[in-house]
Amino acid sequence: MDVMDAVRQRFSVRKFKEYDIEDSKLERVLEAARLAPSARNLQEWRFVVVRDPDMRASLAEAANGQNFVGEAPAVIVGCAVTSEHVMSCGLHCFPIDVSIAMAYMTLEAVEQGLGTCWIGAFNAEKVRRLLGIPDDVIVVGLLPIGYPDQEAPPKNRSALDEIVMEERWRS
Repeated sequence: MDVMDAVRQRFSVRKFKEYDIEDSKLERVLEAARLAPSARNLQEWRFVVVRDPDMRASLAEAANGQNFVGEAPAVIVGCAVTSEHVMSCGLHCFPIDVSIAMAYMTLEAVEQGLGTCWIGAFNAEKVRRLLGIPDDVIVVGLLPIGYPDQEAPPKNRSALDEIVMEERWRS
């Protein structure tokens, strides 16, 4: 599959089939994260893969009651083991680096016939307690993953000329 095909086909899946994900497919998704770029090559990301149904249900509750999170056959929890590095532009690199790795996972998931949904609405402290994540590790996002049981809705995106400027900012 062409990368742009995966970009075009990816959508936020909120309904999953009750099929387990093959280990080989999940490993390829995680390998995509491992190969993602990171600032200064810190590779500060860590991922907790949750397949246990009871734990997934608890994660759904921690995700503000978004039940579909627990209905996915797996949830990948993206974490950062450091928050210290600040790039010269003034931004912390950990949320960017973990997000890039998770974006790579979403695209590889499409390649594997799987779907995902980025979850940023969750109680990090509850997730930390549920999974035994140390206090100094930051929970960045949840990624339910599985076989989609819904069709992709039409994408409503701004035109390129609305979001891209040449040479200088324009109003």
